[in-house]
Amino acid sequence: MGIRLGDNQYGKAEVRLVHVNRETPVHSIKDINYSSQLRGDLESVHTEGDNCKCLPTDTQKNTVYAKAKEWGGVGAIEDFALRMARHFVDEHDYVYGARQEVEEYAWERISTGKGAHDHSFVRTGAEVRNTVVTKDGDKEWVVSGFSGLTVLKSTGSEFHGYPKTKYTTLAETDDRILATDVTARWRYIGTGVDWDKTYESVKALALEAFAETHSLALQQTLYAMGKAVLEAHPEIAEIKFSMPNNHHFLVDLSPFGLDNPNEVFFAADRPYGKIEAVVERDDAPEAGRAWETVPGFV
Repeated sequence: MGIRLGDNQYGKAEVRLVHVNRETPVHSIKDINYSSQLRGDLESVHTEGDNCKCLPTDTQKNTVYAKAKEWGGVGAIEDFALRMARHFVDEHDYVYGARQEVEEYAWERISTGKGAHDHSFVRTGAEVRNTVVTKDGDKEWVVSGFSGLTVLKSTGSEFHGYPKTKYTTLAETDDRILATDVTARWRYIGTGVDWDKTYESVKALALEAFAETHSLALQQTLYAMGKAVLEAHPEIAEIKFSMPNNHHFLVDLSPFGLDNPNEVFFAADRPYGKIEAVVERDDAPEAGRAWETVPGFV
């Protein structure tokens, strides 16, 4: 029986970086969590402990900080990750591939009686923006998205017509609360994209579809969100969603002599339904290595 080394990568995970732009008295902040993984000629380090082609993970961390300074900041996280991936692959002949993952946390200047404060900030945004850039030789893939976007419809949602078994206790309804925490990631076609503008558009389209779709199932709403994004953005090949059904159960107030016409609910945090699906173009280019090691999706 032969034994050999399989696929592998290594790097420095969760490098916390905050960059303050001080070019003017009105500052801006970029707050990210950066993870770098490299692939290359790493047989000997695994089998023999020979580190001659093993760029230290500490060096990868330091490079993230140094490039943030050399490049005058972070900019769009997709651009920053692409430049980092190209640096690692192009500058080190023993590195042939890189996976760069970034999470971004949003801040805005605190509003005062005199307007927005020049250098005091508050964390904003319900969601965390993220991207995964994968480089394999001259091939590059960008997958971007967000997590933790919590949404709720107080009406305009139904659920009925499902199969019944002897274990079914769920009552059908034509008026329920629909709530979820949206995690979405989409794969771009190419890299010539206005990342910030597209991100804001995708989020807005998904939110509009959630709000405007009269929902007969969370699956139907998910598909409508993905369809709206792909129709508006030909530069996106596919979009994947993971959406828990955050159940809200009507509280029985009859023991207290009170009616409850869909007004008072118990918000259950577990167990919960979990809906996941991909909405894709039928003519989209192959994904290649774009989705490798991107967890949490179908």
